[in-house]
Parts: sequence; C-alpha cells; structure tokens
Amino acid sequence: MVMTPEAKVKKKVVSQLKEMGAYSFYPVTGGYGFSGVPDIVGCYKGIFFGIECKSGSNKPTALQDKNLTDIRKQKGIAVVINEKNIDSVKAIFDDYYNGVKQ
Repeated sequence: MVMTPEAKVKKKVVSQLKEMGAYSFYPVTGGYGFSGVPDIVGCYKGIFFGIECKSGSNKPTALQDKNLTDIRKQKGIAVVINEKNIDSVKAIFDDYYNGVKQ
C-alpha cells in the first residue's frame, strides 16, 4: 500500500506523540463528526492540542484555521505540521510549557 505524503506526515507526528507519552487520536469528521477538526487531537500534560497535518504547499482550509484558532483561544496547542517542521513536534510542546508564544 502506497502512503500519501500527508499520511507520512501523520504517521511521523503520531510516532513522536507516542514517544512523548501523549494521549492522541484521529477524530471522525464525517457523518456525526465535525468538519474542519484537526487531523490529530489529544492531551499532553493536561493541555488539549490539535494538530493539522499537511504536505507540500498545502494550507489549512478556512474552517480548519477557525478550529485551530478556537483551540488557541482556549489556551490549547494548535499547530500545522508539514515536512518542514515535522521534526519539531516535541520542541513545539516544550516551547509551550516554557512560556514561548506560538
């Protein structure tokens, strides 16, 4: 089975989250779910997070951006991860806990 570039990003992000000990899952967005929800959501050290995974030059949709903004308004961690910043997942969380603005 050939993995899409975005699926590769998701797989690597989930691997890093597991290493960190974070609780995370892929939310269901069709049917009874909500559209625009980040690809990966969870909790780490008591903080809710949402991670939108993209590949190449793909950008979040307006609805995805709104959901990420809503998470940030509630003091959660909300980020877009792609091939350029894929190795910085732990650093993003560390920065958050050290008071560095996202």
